[in-house]
Amino acid sequence: MSAADLHTLTGAYALHALPESERREFERHLHDCAACAQEVRELSATAARLGLAAARTPPAELRARVLREITAVRQEPPARGHGGPARTGRADAGARTRRRLTFALAACAAAAAALGGIAVWQGRLAQDARQEADLSRQRGELLAQVLSAPDARSRSGELAGGARGTVVVSASRDHAVFLSSGMTPPPGGKVYQLWFDDNGTMRSAGLMDPSATDGAVLLDGPVGRASGMGITVEPAGGSEEPTSAPLAVMAFPT
Repeated sequence: MSAADLHTLTGAYALHALPESERREFERHLHDCAACAQEVRELSATAARLGLAAARTPPAELRARVLREITAVRQEPPARGHGGPARTGRADAGARTRRRLTFALAACAAAAAALGGIAVWQGRLAQDARQEADLSRQRGELLAQVLSAPDARSRSGELAGGARGTVVVSASRDHAVFLSSGMTPPPGGKVYQLWFDDNGTMRSAGLMDPSATDGAVLLDGPVGRASGMGITVEPAGGSEEPTSAPLAVMAFPT
């Protein structure tokens, strides 16, 4: 492959679209061609940005406006060289080659955008999963710290339907844990929501797992000045304030 041909491969190389033999040859060329190396860096950055781009529906009038303005744009005349028919033919061939490369690069860029978007989406899913796992681990560690804290205090009581609940509070950790046993699952489309009782004002303390009738739940947020906790049945997703009579209200141990 000639040096002139190698200069035309920057776009395909940036998009990983070269056969293995041409890729190796082009990489050897990159060591000696600063211009190609710079162009590869710029095209790679552009492809990466395309992969992060968000799709947006164009306005309805855009197509009609483009078609209307096309008729008013004068077509560029074919290039004419000064070296006779042979040179003009070479110039025309070069122009056609450049146009083909431009179209190929555009197609590759579109493919890179789609694949890049999928890769970004997968990366975000993985990142969200890691963050959720980290948050779950941190909550589990804090729950264990509350239950094992030297100043942990507990109080137990009967809940509706014969279930039993125990609340454990640690002032040093400023958190509380609710342990339940024998609770019936909430009605369909409903969830048990926990509340801090801030001297008569109920503050959400999180939701219980609808499928778990026994277990320990770390109440969301600090205990602060709360004097107790309550449990209500709320629509799935929870409520900003209680919408039903409490199933139980338990004072915090002193």
